[in-house]
Order: sequence, then structure tokens, then C-alpha cells
Amino acid sequence: MNIWESGVTAMLKDITIGQYFPGKSAVHGLDPRFKIIITGVFIAMLFSADSFYGLGVGIVFLIISFILSKIPFRLMLKSLKPIIPIIIFTSVLNIFFLDGAVLFKLGFLKITDQGLRTSAFMVIRIIALIMGSSLLTYTTSPITLTDAIERLLSPLKKLKFPVHELAMMMTIALRFIPTLIEETDKIMSAQKARGADMESGSLLQRAKALTPILIPLFVSAFRRAEELAVAMECRCYQGGDGRTRLRQLHSEGKDYFALGMSIVFLNGVILINILTG
Repeated sequence: MNIWESGVTAMLKDITIGQYFPGKSAVHGLDPRFKIIITGVFIAMLFSADSFYGLGVGIVFLIISFILSKIPFRLMLKSLKPIIPIIIFTSVLNIFFLDGAVLFKLGFLKITDQGLRTSAFMVIRIIALIMGSSLLTYTTSPITLTDAIERLLSPLKKLKFPVHELAMMMTIALRFIPTLIEETDKIMSAQKARGADMESGSLLQRAKALTPILIPLFVSAFRRAEELAVAMECRCYQGGDGRTRLRQLHSEGKDYFALGMSIVFLNGVILINILTG
């Protein structure tokens, strides 16, 4: 296995989106409906921040959340590896293509102070956004996440909106991300054992070499979807109407306290924007 193959394999194994890690932490014990709302408030913190000070408030909130969740920090660093190309691409665009005081110039390329500040700001925001969003799926099981999404969107049922179907599709998609990643790794190993060459040649040739991987992956995905549909039909699954739940969602004082603290942090970001604006 060469460096390219090992890099692809390592990247597939590093994708942890959609995985749930059981625990008994304070974050695990929160009502999933409140966790979804708090995640939305956290995203609002990041995108409403106009300066590093405001962004720092969101980072502090994220660090506190991770400490309370007891999720290993190395796990979050591992989950960031797949988005490194996106981070690098975003950084390069901001560093070389924004106007400002020129710090370094080589031909048509120039590095400006505004470009460096914007690049650092965007990188921190993207990393915090991924880590904060991942914390929701890390601490919430797919079943409770489905129930929470359905309960939050329940007012739309009056408009004949398929709330339960939407919530189920979103949760199944998250649930099968790790499964499809594992399936991709197996297909790549099988094709390489048959002599498939996926690392030599031009970029176009490498893209064509992915066909023996993509076709079996799509076939496997459709087969799994069909098996899941048959299994649900055999169990007389009919959706949200009249459906009962094993675990009922109940809000407690700690849920309102957590939501209140997130709103306090959001107000802190807004206040910093006003003071530094």
C-alpha cells in the first residue's frame, strides 16, 4: 500500500459523522430537543460574531460543552481530518485574494494583513462549526434524534408537511454514513486485491479508476435501502400516525438552564459586536 492509498484509507476511517458514543455525561442527559436548539444557538453565535473577541465567546462555549460531554478531544481532532482540504482551500483563497496592506508579494500573488486575519477567522469558524455540530450526534442516539426532530417540527403537520418522514430520512442518512464508509473501505481493498490500479496515471485516469468502486458502492447502498424498507414493512411500520414511543421526551430544569446559558453566550457575542463595531 503506497502513501496515496494509505491516506485515503486513513481519511475514510477518520470520518465520524453520524456516530453515537454512549455516555452518562451532563450533555448526554439533556433533552435532545433542547440539544438541537442549543446547537442552532451555537451556530448563530459563530455566524453573528464580527471579531475574534466574539468568536472567542463561541469557542469558550464549545470548550465548556466538550468538558461536560466527556467526549475525548482526540476524537474531535480525528473528525477534523477529512475537512483539512476544505480548510486549506478556504485559507488560500482568503490569504491571496483579499485586498489590504501588502506583507509579501511574489508575481501576481500577494499576502495582505486583511487576508491573513480573514483566513484565520474563517478557519476557526469552520473548525468550531464542525466540532459543535458533531457534538450533537456524538451525544444523541439516532432514535432520540428522530423523535426530537419530529417533535420540533410537529407544528408543520397542520400544513400537511411530512414531518415524520423527513425526520426519519435525516436520521437514517446520518446512521448509514459510517456504514457506507466501512463499505467503501472494503470495496477498495477488494478491488486492489484484484489488481486495480487507482494511484498511477493522470487525474482523469485516476477518476476513471474510481468507477469499480462507485458502482458496487451504489449497488450496495440501494440493496441496503431495499432491505431496510422490507424489514420496516414486515414490522407493519406505518409512520408517525398513532405511533407510540418506548422513551418519552421530558424536559427538566437542567434543559432550560442549558438553553438559558447558550442564550447568555449569544447575547455576549452580540454585545461584543456592538462594543467593537
